[in-house]
Amino acid sequence: MKRALIYLDPDDSTASLELVEVIRQMYGEQAYQIVAVTVAAEAPQAIGAVDRLMLIAQEHVGRYDTQNIAAAIGELHRTQPFDAIVIAATTFGRMLAPRLAMRLHVGLVADVTEVRPEADRVQLVRPAFSGRMLAAIEQRGRVPVMASIRPGTFAAGSGVPRATDTEVFVPRSVGAPRVRLLSRTPKASTADIRASDVLVSGGGGVMRHFAKLDALAHELGGMVSASRHVVDRGKAPRDIQVGQSGKTVSPRLYLALGISGSIQHVVGIKTAEYVIAVNKDRRAPICALADIVVQGDAREFVDRIVAKIRGERTTAGEPQRAIDLLETDGGDR
Repeated sequence: MKRALIYLDPDDSTASLELVEVIRQMYGEQAYQIVAVTVAAEAPQAIGAVDRLMLIAQEHVGRYDTQNIAAAIGELHRTQPFDAIVIAATTFGRMLAPRLAMRLHVGLVADVTEVRPEADRVQLVRPAFSGRMLAAIEQRGRVPVMASIRPGTFAAGSGVPRATDTEVFVPRSVGAPRVRLLSRTPKASTADIRASDVLVSGGGGVMRHFAKLDALAHELGGMVSASRHVVDRGKAPRDIQVGQSGKTVSPRLYLALGISGSIQHVVGIKTAEYVIAVNKDRRAPICALADIVVQGDAREFVDRIVAKIRGERTTAGEPQRAIDLLETDGGDR
């Protein structure tokens, strides 16, 4: 039986639970066990998702102490070896993963966006050269396979429910902490495009009229996002960029306006439930991915669809509304 360990980041439970799907894709029909480790006092979100939940109980192991957390996980691996160790590429996970890999003397595939299982091994895919290409990396030799996973890339909560055994783990290999939390200033909360059911996304075709997208997003109860082309030219902030070098999103509806659909962008929306593309060029790569293709000027489309929605005076916030309007107006695939 394969054994995999995932680290549950107390500051990002959603990204942490996406790791369960990563393990499922790694091993498929093979028998496997998932062990989750965390420094939190409890992790109710993991109950039913993993086989074993191990709560690290040691006064020297602090929430942000990468050295001692890595030591504790390393001790677990020595006593009960794992075939894979995966960590969410959150702010903290990006610090923990390389430290743990160095301790275990294994390679680390960072910021993974796709898993490709082979007959007796697995390929881990990550962006390379600033997101301009994808690199498929195959780890050979020593186990465990180690990877950090880009948040939002895999669906959380998938897979067969599991009977979870919870236990307290008291590591012996930790020392006096070298990291102390002196103070904490919460970052001003801002809406995250990854949490929206509807994304109205603009590319080069609407760059000069990017502000118009706000009205359509408002009518659909969604948020505005952008392609890298728009962000690189200073027309939109980096935190709303979709794609390999931006954010991976999974909305119910993704409305791509004037976006050509490079592979870097397509990877960022591969788990979107429904895609509508508006583009002058019906042969643009994004059109092959879309459920509905509207051939035409994206700026004119925005003006007309906003006017139509407002004219019908329906309730905002329904992704299905845009889909229905386009289907009745003759959008084609």
